[in-house]
Amino acid sequence: MDLRGKVAVVTGGTKGIGRAIAEALLNAGAQVVVGARTEGDVRGVEADWGERVRGLVCDVRDPEQCARLVGTAVDWFEGLDILVNNAGVGVFRSVEELTVEQWDQVLETNLSGIFYCSRLAIPHLRRAGGGWIINIGSLAGKNAFPGGAAYNASKFGLIGFSEALMQEVRQDGIRVSYIMPGSVSTSGFGSGEGDWKIQPEDLGQIVLDLLATPARTLPSRIEVRPSRPPKK
Repeated sequence: MDLRGKVAVVTGGTKGIGRAIAEALLNAGAQVVVGARTEGDVRGVEADWGERVRGLVCDVRDPEQCARLVGTAVDWFEGLDILVNNAGVGVFRSVEELTVEQWDQVLETNLSGIFYCSRLAIPHLRRAGGGWIINIGSLAGKNAFPGGAAYNASKFGLIGFSEALMQEVRQDGIRVSYIMPGSVSTSGFGSGEGDWKIQPEDLGQIVLDLLATPARTLPSRIEVRPSRPPKK
């Protein structure tokens, strides 16, 4: 996959899945702008990866910070071709125990942030003659579980948002896909590590495979599971 001359934005791109996706795009030749909430993390990816990556502090719950992320990417690299909405957070408590603040944190990060970044990216993608919006969801978007009300709601919502957006912009050459991984070997969301789990770099490869899809074809929903989970 040759992405030389392409510009990508990855939210939540300094750790875990987001970092792996950003690195895959970078290795394929793209110029990459990474957003994350922590100054040290974004400076770290710049130090690790050099001039073709830029980092910017961005909490996707804040529409003004999202506007700065997308706008700065366009200013730095003179365009935008790929948006990967990866930033996410999980709080797992029963509805009775869940606080209003925790509910807002999960919904605003996992769902509103995708809306903020996508609506800002669309004019730039259209100006480029088309592009991709890739939303990182979860199998929790179709499989609810106790203690997951906020997280499930955000990921169910991501599916509905992605499906509607896909139909709105497809005639502009903008393709919208969402990836729904199961158990991923990261330190987030209580998933822990394990050789049998999906590795973050596997999802980076899936993003590259998506981007290599012929223009006439749109894989809109990709479900990803460990191929050989432990037997129960």
